[in-house]
Amino acid sequence: MAEESGTKTIKSLDLSIGELFNQFYVVPSYQREYVWEQAQVEQLMQDIYEAFPESPQLDLSDYFIGSLVVCPADGVLELIDGQQRMTTAFLFLCAVRDHLVAVNAVPLDTIKRQIAATNVDRYGKETHRYRVELQYEDSLDILERIAKGEDSLNQIVKKTRSVDNLITAYHTLRLFLENEFHGAPDEIRRFYAYFIHNVKVVRIQTQDIAHALKVFETINDRGVGLDSMDLLKNLMFMRADKADFEKLKEKWKRLVDVLHDKEKPLRFLRYFIFATYDVERLREKEIYQWFVDNEERCGYAEDPLAFVDLLNKAARAYTYFVAGKNVDGSPNRYLDNLRYLSGVARQQLILLLAGRHLSIEDFVELSRQLENLFFAYIITREPTRQFERDFAQWAGELRGVKDREGLEAFLDLHFRPAKRELATRFELAFQELDEDSIQKYRMRYILGKMTQYINERAYGPQAENLGKFVEQKDVEHILPQSPPEEVVQAFDKPDEVEYYIHRLGNMTMLEESINRSVSNKRFEKKLTGYANSQFLLTKSVAVDPRVGDNTSINRAVEDLIITFDEWTSKSIERRQQMLAELAKKVWDMPESDEREG
Repeated sequence: MAEESGTKTIKSLDLSIGELFNQFYVVPSYQREYVWEQAQVEQLMQDIYEAFPESPQLDLSDYFIGSLVVCPADGVLELIDGQQRMTTAFLFLCAVRDHLVAVNAVPLDTIKRQIAATNVDRYGKETHRYRVELQYEDSLDILERIAKGEDSLNQIVKKTRSVDNLITAYHTLRLFLENEFHGAPDEIRRFYAYFIHNVKVVRIQTQDIAHALKVFETINDRGVGLDSMDLLKNLMFMRADKADFEKLKEKWKRLVDVLHDKEKPLRFLRYFIFATYDVERLREKEIYQWFVDNEERCGYAEDPLAFVDLLNKAARAYTYFVAGKNVDGSPNRYLDNLRYLSGVARQQLILLLAGRHLSIEDFVELSRQLENLFFAYIITREPTRQFERDFAQWAGELRGVKDREGLEAFLDLHFRPAKRELATRFELAFQELDEDSIQKYRMRYILGKMTQYINERAYGPQAENLGKFVEQKDVEHILPQSPPEEVVQAFDKPDEVEYYIHRLGNMTMLEESINRSVSNKRFEKKLTGYANSQFLLTKSVAVDPRVGDNTSINRAVEDLIITFDEWTSKSIERRQQMLAELAKKVWDMPESDEREG
């Protein structure tokens, strides 16, 4: 578009991620820092992954992730709006590059060019630069270090909130690739191809910063577009009698209000279909057409009001389950536990919706079993599509369960065999578990759950939920995260100290007040603090908590290593093995077939 004299033009382009990264971008110093946390990064990748076709034979559909506002400055584009998504996309390119290297796959030259290339300034000088550069001080060049492929990110001493978020985002993206594709290079390349060709943005370009800021303000002040459920709403009105329009309008508003700002409506509809109609595979883009094609099956043609009532009841239950509650709104400790475990994952809701007709007692038992199985899937890195398909396949049988006997038969048929198949991988996962192999919030869940288990065996079921052991409590690294030189040199393997710091065996939950007192001290100086902890799993590192003969406390700690005289690499490995054995009891896992044999 040509610019007329005195006219400030706006260029709006529909671009793929690949096209977007043909140019260079800077985030100016006046912009806020990178604030996305693990949940936002996971949500973006899961949303894209859900749109990604399972096989190359299936048709491709574009996935829109939003808009960017930019303006030109010295041969690059300044990002005025969209920094979080743009930076995350750049980190994803770095993660794909590094993951392919890690699995000994042939690197892709295209990714290298999308991460960095040469640029010619207005004086004709050619310089090598990265496609995204952060100019605000808090970034401390961490994005450049990731772009270079440095592998010592955990050893950075000086950190800001932005640095922490950027490192966490990068590790989250690496975990996503490992968990969903198990390191299979062909599938990672195919997902990368989908990401650069089919993930789209709208880039709005203005002539100067002032104009760009005005466009940004206008975009954020105006109303949102069509709701994702509007087409389904229109379908209901097409089938309803005109006299019922007002009732239907009220019922639909209630449905939208229940889901508003809590859950994605399309995800709810998709899981509702899985839980209700014996459907195993359905992509979000196919939902509306599925309702059109299954009019009689759903019953909305005959009675749209009753169908919307069914949606409302399911949506209310859905949001209760996400909040850790039963269908009647009463607390459910196992659903509450899932809040700390699941992150953005919601596949468990398929079975919870299918089982919402059960008595509260049976539903709580289903929830307990589901938490254990869901965790087994997560810790063994079962691809989400696989266990989503499992849950969709099992939903029909669960709908037919009427009592505890039927529930036990259902569990015997599906849950318990699934756990037996995962048992060997479960044990190996715990033996190798460290902070780089799982999300931070899930590591807190693991340590909190094991801590709670020991305490409840000793003192009986407590009124407090898992939050007591996770929230406002610190993950204590017995060998400190940032060890002073004297601590490093006192360790038996000083050259491998970074490896052992992040092992599960080196971590425990500790009250915040005690953690402040032990700080970065040597092991022998931390023991008094550990001894004062109310958490027996932590206390037992320092002192023998047993009292009397055959007491509940003694029985609770009988499988623990009672006190450590020193803290060496062997101590960490011994405690890691102990926690791996404890984990099987905490999550009710069977022995692996290898052990039984």
